[in-house]
Amino acid sequence: MMNMFENLRKFDPAVYSLMKEELIRQQRNIELIASENIVSVEVMETMGSHLTNKYAEGYPSKRYYGGCQYIDEIESLAIERLKEVFGAEHANVQPHSGANANMGVYFAVLKPGDKVMGMNLSQGGHLTHGSPVNISGQYFDFHEYGVTKEDGLIDYENVRKIAHDIKPKLIVAGASAYPRAIDFKRFREIADEVGALLMVDMAHIAGLVAAGLHENPCEYAHFVTSTTHKTLRGPRGGIILCKAEYGKVIDKAIFPGTQGGPLEHIIAAKAVCFKEALSEKFKEYQKQVVKNAKVLSEELMNRGFKLLTEGTDNHLILVDLTNKNITGKEAEKVLDEAYITTNKNTIPFDPNGPFVTSGIRIGTPAVTTRGMKEEDMKVIAKAIDLCLTYKDIEKARELVVGLTEKYPIYNEHKLMN
Repeated sequence: MMNMFENLRKFDPAVYSLMKEELIRQQRNIELIASENIVSVEVMETMGSHLTNKYAEGYPSKRYYGGCQYIDEIESLAIERLKEVFGAEHANVQPHSGANANMGVYFAVLKPGDKVMGMNLSQGGHLTHGSPVNISGQYFDFHEYGVTKEDGLIDYENVRKIAHDIKPKLIVAGASAYPRAIDFKRFREIADEVGALLMVDMAHIAGLVAAGLHENPCEYAHFVTSTTHKTLRGPRGGIILCKAEYGKVIDKAIFPGTQGGPLEHIIAAKAVCFKEALSEKFKEYQKQVVKNAKVLSEELMNRGFKLLTEGTDNHLILVDLTNKNITGKEAEKVLDEAYITTNKNTIPFDPNGPFVTSGIRIGTPAVTTRGMKEEDMKVIAKAIDLCLTYKDIEKARELVVGLTEKYPIYNEHKLMN
């Protein structure tokens, strides 16, 4: 079988060698970073195609470059498939990332200094939801909401109180480290009470929404943004969905407002992943993602780990390590020695701050893509426990290697020699 990167191997062995090392790492390690996944070979082939050669500023049938007739058809196909996946009225597939998608919405409907509400970063939100170190927090007057100390759940009554107090122009819902279902209907009711627009960032849960396993924000929000590379299992990039009445202002905000030429090779790969998302196989995959997360959370709690909200409704688990005498930063390093990849993460009201943290975030999308099921989650929980409770790295590593050898990535395709 031919090496997929044979020409690169001959021309630039330095880059090829590093790529090969990364492929070895991905095969060897259990990937538990909740925002990562493993794309299909079909998506990967499309990303690395000749479509990268084409400049296509503008939109289908309204380009600033000639020779876009086939590019127009590809982008139009991506748009129609995306609308079908989520039942949306309008879709823009050009954002280069989730952050770009969020900025596109802000640019479309806000002016600098406008009041906005977003979830506190340390309590589960995202940088682009108003963090003071991000452009969103510096250009707009963001006000934070968060979770309760008692149960770690979004405090909807406090969301309502803040909204009535400040009268925001926009409310941002969605999270990057929140393990429970979000009540988008309730957010819309609050937004309507104060005359605000509602934007939902569903980057983490888009795949679950596509499979009908989470309430669809398109039913309630004026704007919905997402990445395409997390649970949706597509190429790295962003999307915006909105009501038809906002279609023109959203498109204008992306181009020419905040971006130039779209990445048409990535847009084509998005189209492929949207086709995958419309399949029954994808729906079954998402069901397994949730099953795996539930079993993994239960097994960790059985082994004495504290979890935010004592479980999960989605693909994500937030582990509170305060009873384990180890910081999130230290835990990430120890787990990596056993070939378990996670990321340190703040817990609500974290005493250690964002650079050290008191928790780790765990997700099941990538291991589920590899084929792992409930019994395998029990092995992963045991390996994590061996690392963080018993400091037995060697035994944990044996368990991990046993799993990763059993479930290879790209099993039927030879990527590199």
